Amino acid sequence: MFGTESSLSMFLNTLTPKFYVALGTSSLIAGLILIFEWWYFRKYGTSFIEQVSVSHLRPLLGGVDNNSSNNSNSSNGDSDSNRQSVSECKVWRNPLNLFRGAEYNRYTWVTGREPLTYYDMNLSAQDHQTFFTCDSDHLRPADAIMQKAWRERNPQARISAAHEALEINEIRSRVEVPLIASSTIWEIKLLPKCATAYILLAEEEATTIAEAEKLFKQALKAGDGCYRRSQQLQHHGSQYEAQHRRDTNVLVYIKRRLAMCARRLGRTREAVKMMRDLMKEFPLLSMFNIHENLLEALLELQAYADVQAVLAKYDDISLPKSATICYTAALLKARAVSDKFSPEAASRRGLSTAEMNAVEAIHRAVEFNPHVPKYLLEMKSLILPPEHILKRGDSEAIAYAFFHLAHWKRVEGALNLLHCTWEGTFRMIPYPLEKGHLFYPYPICTETADRELLPSFHEVSVYPKKELPFFILFTAGLCSFTAMLALLTHQFPELMGVFAKAFLSTLFAPLNFVMEKVESILPSSLWHQLTRI
Repeated sequence: MFGTESSLSMFLNTLTPKFYVALGTSSLIAGLILIFEWWYFRKYGTSFIEQVSVSHLRPLLGGVDNNSSNNSNSSNGDSDSNRQSVSECKVWRNPLNLFRGAEYNRYTWVTGREPLTYYDMNLSAQDHQTFFTCDSDHLRPADAIMQKAWRERNPQARISAAHEALEINEIRSRVEVPLIASSTIWEIKLLPKCATAYILLAEEEATTIAEAEKLFKQALKAGDGCYRRSQQLQHHGSQYEAQHRRDTNVLVYIKRRLAMCARRLGRTREAVKMMRDLMKEFPLLSMFNIHENLLEALLELQAYADVQAVLAKYDDISLPKSATICYTAALLKARAVSDKFSPEAASRRGLSTAEMNAVEAIHRAVEFNPHVPKYLLEMKSLILPPEHILKRGDSEAIAYAFFHLAHWKRVEGALNLLHCTWEGTFRMIPYPLEKGHLFYPYPICTETADRELLPSFHEVSVYPKKELPFFILFTAGLCSFTAMLALLTHQFPELMGVFAKAFLSTLFAPLNFVMEKVESILPSSLWHQLTRI
């Protein structure tokens, strides 16, 4: 067979030191290429070899370059990220948080699991002390009791303190009313009921939403009276101003929870009206994020035009985003095309303008919070949402999907469009995570914070890591292989010669077999002429 084996042996036996120098040099060059590729990938998020190939070879092959559009989007993202001044791991009150007594406790009774962590409940206790108390509470006995109640860790102790605050019905003042010159009677005015005590009982003692609603209605009567009195006195000093601020927070909280009770009990239109009235009455209290409750209720009514109107007001570049804002915007744009969307047809004819807008909206939403699609697509099981969420974290994804999954299912084809497009987002997001595209950089501390907010039985989702480009892996493998080959050949030249002979013999064995078959079939004279050619 043309002396293949003898030729290989001769080649290996005649290797000079120049070969080993060349082998070492090739491994060194491969290592330098690997280092450069890795540095370029860390800085620009793509492989240099891949980028050069795409930029210079694709136009020659008739491909379309999308770098210009990506660059324009990146510039917009940079300007957007500069406008963002949001703290990386700020924890927010969940706008759609459940009721402890009527929902969280019922879950514990059924499953034996605690849906809330101590860290989450401690944050709620801090919120209650901030919004429901003030420095002058010691002047009103019931409020003084509630100030201590919000600090109690034991739920039964808090509930007992709330009942004690409601039982206080002392005489507030005595006003002389002369009826007869020789006699005087006293007009007795009772202290108003404690609104925050009703709030605590509605949140933690009521076992149904209907019971909670009754208690909140009683709280509304007491809270509205306190608010009106403090409103008249708010300009009489810092103490009265603090009281008015506290009474305002209490009143807004009560009305918001009453609207949520109506939503839970199926009176959605009533809930929408209550939320709209509340937002008109207190337009400056955006920290409560009441518009997110309104969006969810409007989606339940399928009032998509009203949803778009709310989004137009709150999906502003200067306002902090949320999963509710981003994914609701994506749902509305997907609704326009999802019923007729087909991946096969889109790949053949390309995406229409409406489909492109929907895909870009989904990419925007996924970049903001990449954990939501797995819950919407039911690739991961839902749990009860926590009382606090971390924006762009797993806790926010759970809170959003828990209430909005039904709205996505109601829109025909929306989940199919999400399934076909959401994974492609990670090929577009700049890497590493220190870079931003449409939003400020993804915080690296979200996983740690989510583990404290979410119960231990839940597997916390982490940010999907972008895969390394092929050329970096190929260069790393080539560098490692040539370096190892050069080292082994230098240390064990004879043994490596034996291995090389065996490897080359095995490599050329199929070729030898084919050549033997060809020799046996073709005439010797014809084969001789072919070999000469």
